Amino acid sequence: MDLDKWKEIYATLASNKWRTLLTAFGVSWGIFMLIIMLGAGNGLQNGTMSMFTGRVANSIFMWSMRTSIPYAGYREGRRVQMTNDDVNLLRENVQEIDLISPGLQLGGWRGANNVSRGEKIGAFEINGFMPNAKEVKLLDMKGGRFINQRDIDEYRKICVIGDITREMLFDPGEDPIGEYIKVQGMFFKVVGHFKSTMQGDRAENEDRSIYIPFSTFQRSFNEGDKVGWLVLTAKDGEDAEAVEEKAKAVLKKRHNVHPRDARAIGGFNLGKQMQRFTGLFTGVKILSWFVGGLTLLAGVIGISNIMLVIVKERTNEIGIRRALGATPWIVIQQIILESVTLTALAGISGFMAGVFLLEQVGGLIDHEFFKNPEVDLSIALTSLFILVIAGIFAGIIPAARAVKIKPIDALRSE
Repeated sequence: MDLDKWKEIYATLASNKWRTLLTAFGVSWGIFMLIIMLGAGNGLQNGTMSMFTGRVANSIFMWSMRTSIPYAGYREGRRVQMTNDDVNLLRENVQEIDLISPGLQLGGWRGANNVSRGEKIGAFEINGFMPNAKEVKLLDMKGGRFINQRDIDEYRKICVIGDITREMLFDPGEDPIGEYIKVQGMFFKVVGHFKSTMQGDRAENEDRSIYIPFSTFQRSFNEGDKVGWLVLTAKDGEDAEAVEEKAKAVLKKRHNVHPRDARAIGGFNLGKQMQRFTGLFTGVKILSWFVGGLTLLAGVIGISNIMLVIVKERTNEIGIRRALGATPWIVIQQIILESVTLTALAGISGFMAGVFLLEQVGGLIDHEFFKNPEVDLSIALTSLFILVIAGIFAGIIPAARAVKIKPIDALRSE
């Protein structure tokens, strides 16, 4: 903390401002690129992973499709239709399943149906669900309740509506609980309303939905014992991908589907997809550190070269210091401190510029696949540590050269 020492560092660096600035720019640019790449990677990761919010991480979705391989006397192209018996079969034969919930949708996938209440009318998704679907969907109930087991057992004509559905069918501030809506000539009593915890378009689609008891759906819309899709969750400690494969094998055997037919039963494994994206973004971070590190290394090499030039210019001064009793350690300490100071100042400026740009970009870009491009405190501390180490290494060679200069040779260098 010697003030004279810092004054000397300032005088040395300020003696040739353009050289100092251009040299510092290399380090500053390296840190700037590192922060930008890491921040952009985090923005992509935040946006992509937000697609998985609102669902339990180990969820598995399965639905019926058409066969692609002839088997057991059946031709390819046969439609596989799951039923209530499939739900019981999976419960009995796949012990790794924690939760299983069947579902149906009026009009098929993304089918919209006219729903009315008095003079108001709108097109919404009508879904049949079991009570445990709420444990997978992680809905935010804003009022009332969700479907319960008595609704299922007694085939009650009740419904739970999404936030957008409530806004379109009810007046602002009006409580929908206890009111009735009309679906295909049938009245359903509203017992609850929810808001999706998903993001982007998926949240809007879910908020534009109406949920009714699964058993009521089957009876009211003449679906018999049909099941449109199944939602499963694996027990804690179980591999969701293995549970999915085992469940599909059980369903294929029951419906006489070839074991290698990959198209007969569709599926989406949320846990598997999350693992893939996690691995992808880990690779992006490694690449960012690699590219940013190489750019920073180029800047550090530039600083090391400039420090060699500075040492050569100060040969006479170093000789005088040595002649007056300065130890080699004092000379080394001064050169390295100058190198660390230049590197740190350049790096901090690059870091601040990178963070500022990320803040501006984050405020301008509003997209579901790119959210909150930011760097956390650990990145800042790691960058600062790297800068200090880089500054030390940048000053080692010039410092070693400085202490090799003999005082008598340095004094007559001019």
